[in-house]
Amino acid sequence: MKKYLITGISGFVAYHFIERLNSLDEKAEVLGLDLKISQEIKEYSFENIKINLIEMNILEYKTLEITMNSFNPDFIVHLASFSSVGKSWGMPLECFLNNTNIFLNIIEIVRNNKINCRILSIGSSEEYGNVKESDIPLKEDMFLHPVNPYAVARVSQEMLSKCYVDA
Repeated sequence: MKKYLITGISGFVAYHFIERLNSLDEKAEVLGLDLKISQEIKEYSFENIKINLIEMNILEYKTLEITMNSFNPDFIVHLASFSSVGKSWGMPLECFLNNTNIFLNIIEIVRNNKINCRILSIGSSEEYGNVKESDIPLKEDMFLHPVNPYAVARVSQEMLSKCYVDA
């Protein structure tokens, strides 16, 4: 049985991911992490997936490390973020530190503890900035031009991913 650690489990993307995972008709175990677990997610019921939920701040390295080592995931789907563009202008420091440091915690725990897993780090179209209609659909090889603090944090997370993969 494959094991999936999903950060930001209460967000809207997580439900769609779990729904897709359930449709594969293979048994899976999901450990969902979030600062606050929504009532909605607590009521999810899927035929092929066993879901366990933990409220935690993934900025707390030691707590996250214990959880990840205990669960030993095959896959990490990193969906957690401070994702409001508007709020990122009001709280740019908090946005940047949160979005880069939660990801850095995850990849450092994987590296330091030799957790054998694959990590999916979700990006954002915000990384490409204001694009012309002729540039849609966006392609991953397009020039990155972030125009808000949230987008800069997402680009930084992407660069961290590349740095760790290359190392």
